[in-house]
Amino acid sequence: MPKFQGSIFDVDGVLVDSPHEKAWRESLRGLMQSSWRGIRDRTTWSPDAFTSHVYQQYVSGKPRMSGARAALDYFHVPDAENRVAEYARLKQEMVVRLIQAGDFTAYPDALRFVIATKDAGMLIADASSSKNAGLFLRQIRLDTFAQEHGISSPTLRPGLTLLDYFDADVSGRDFAHGKPDPEIFLTAAHELGVEPRHAMVIEDASAGVQAAKAGDMAAIGIARAGDADLLAAAGADLVVTTLDDVDTAALAGGRLATRKA
Repeated sequence: MPKFQGSIFDVDGVLVDSPHEKAWRESLRGLMQSSWRGIRDRTTWSPDAFTSHVYQQYVSGKPRMSGARAALDYFHVPDAENRVAEYARLKQEMVVRLIQAGDFTAYPDALRFVIATKDAGMLIADASSSKNAGLFLRQIRLDTFAQEHGISSPTLRPGLTLLDYFDADVSGRDFAHGKPDPEIFLTAAHELGVEPRHAMVIEDASAGVQAAKAGDMAAIGIARAGDADLLAAAGADLVVTTLDDVDTAALAGGRLATRKA
């Protein structure tokens, strides 16, 4: 297998513990308990039914309107085509409020892995369907993180944000096709100047893993929500619960492997 030349990162659930799941869940709850309460009994929705598993399998990784429609279809909400825009709008308003309030954290294992891939000579890109990815990435100071965690790297400089660190930023764009279509990842590889077969994608959603494989790329599935089976079934070449478990030395040789205990 050829050496990896590019690494493409999803954002929500991979790099940051984002409030997207919370926003999707709570905005639907708000609708069902107010303006949509008249149809509630005609749906399969209940306050406890919108689980993390449902979010990961049906909503995560998809563009906003596709995610909104997937959730409404899952809960058999009638007249979904005429309700989807309102749901998507309320979710977006809520997620922006949560992000601006600092209601998210960067995953330390992911930041270590981002630095390790760049130190290994790879070009790196962020590629998220989310329009909010930039809001996260420009709030994360990579130089501060490295200093706090004792990481020394020739690729870091003072004042560097995570957004600055990426060689290509293709998050939040309007693509003709959302994941599981590979368009977003193929665009990222193109902008990095890397052939798809020499790129790897790091994803937490099954739709994202499917997109990577459809684009002829390697895929690492990060199972932060106990969904390793979903990621494996989607075709991930390697599934881990923390990116610290990925053998970065093996990556240099073009292999995806976990560190030996």
